Amino acid sequence: MDILKFTLGGRTAFFKKPEVNTYYSFTYGNIHKVALFGIFGAILGYKGYGENNNKDVIFPEFYEKLKGVQCSIIPINEEGFIKKKIQQFNNSVGYASKELGGNLIVKEQWLENPKWDIFVKLDSAIAVKLADAILNRKCVYVPYLGKNDHPADIYNAVLLNNCSLIKNYMKIDSLFLKGLAEYGDFNDFEDEDEYENVNLFKYEESLPIGLNEATQMYCYNTFVHTNLPIEKYHGEVFQADGRNIVFN
Repeated sequence: MDILKFTLGGRTAFFKKPEVNTYYSFTYGNIHKVALFGIFGAILGYKGYGENNNKDVIFPEFYEKLKGVQCSIIPINEEGFIKKKIQQFNNSVGYASKELGGNLIVKEQWLENPKWDIFVKLDSAIAVKLADAILNRKCVYVPYLGKNDHPADIYNAVLLNNCSLIKNYMKIDSLFLKGLAEYGDFNDFEDEDEYENVNLFKYEESLPIGLNEATQMYCYNTFVHTNLPIEKYHGEVFQADGRNIVFN
């Protein structure tokens, strides 16, 4: 199995949660699959939300074309957590607010210095086309991390050939589905030295995995990122670039 691997990051990112209170807009703690497809769609020049004039087409073009692409995401941060900070700024384009002066005060929660290693399984023509664009540093539109306030950096792109499935592993480095994992006990593993003087962590969040056909709203599943030992994962585990990853 050939796999494309690249690093994705930026100074800030904002993957907006649909649930918004009166005062703040909040972000997911990691990039999710639909946002990643949006970046891929920008690279390949596909249309986004609100640009579909064909009533027979259900989804935005980028999602319709890329929904079958399988990806794996490894967050690169300390102890599985990306720092967040509330940012406040003015939107004074005039039509942003109906208040006197047309000035809208925006308060958003941003991820700070996010970075991920992204793996794409090259098992389809569209995935191969995407790999060619990224490896050759070509894009149609500027990719960004959730909003155009947050330009995306894409670098260290490499093609990993002949990556194989593995059956013996102690941990999974990428985000994985919570319901498919069985955790192990330290005492069950011979090589316990790996866990000496290591701060154990476990990040867990419900993240979008796709779009609902009827409502165009997100479909969700719960993902985990941890360095805890995994006894068994009820799905395929690959070894790529010296790390154990699963695709979703």
